[in-house]
Amino acid sequence: MQPENFPFPVSDTVFAKLELYHALLLKWQKALNLVSPKTLDDAWNRHFIDSAQLVPLLEGESRTLVDIGSGAGFPGLVIAMMRPDLEVYLVESDERKCEFLRTVSRETEGRITIRNTRIEMLGDEIVPDVVTARALADIKTLLDYSAGWAAKNPALRCLFLKGRKGSEELSQARAFYEFSAAEVPSKTDPEGVVLDIRDIQPV
Repeated sequence: MQPENFPFPVSDTVFAKLELYHALLLKWQKALNLVSPKTLDDAWNRHFIDSAQLVPLLEGESRTLVDIGSGAGFPGLVIAMMRPDLEVYLVESDERKCEFLRTVSRETEGRITIRNTRIEMLGDEIVPDVVTARALADIKTLLDYSAGWAAKNPALRCLFLKGRKGSEELSQARAFYEFSAAEVPSKTDPEGVVLDIRDIQPV
């Protein structure tokens, strides 16, 4: 049964996969520091719902999504479970975390591609429609990672989950990039935002 505080409609099949993901997170966390231990008791809200709030923001024509610095799979793996029509790439440089992602993918029969590499090593082999990131770096650095894709796909969207410093980081990034940005209030953090960034061009 879905918890009352999971605010997004999903099928029983999809929710069963999310539950298995949650169980595997708790199991693997004992040996591998996947997320902050203090967030485990509220993992549904802090990690799963926080990631799931990006799904309603995705446009229907989106086909390829790259989640950079995936870590334990948030938000990319949650999005992949809720939007199985998307081609999702999870990019993570830590081999141990990649092994966790592979395990979740295998046990939930997920349709994802895991790339155990540094973001800057991806090059042009993937040109996404959407880039996501959570708790990875400041906005300027995230745009550094994304600018090459934006040059090849002017319609690229970046959906970045940020805390209370999101607006400040946006202002700092404008010294290096021109872009349009919408700030969507976070559903899980009263001080947080989802930044929807488009039209990225170097200054």
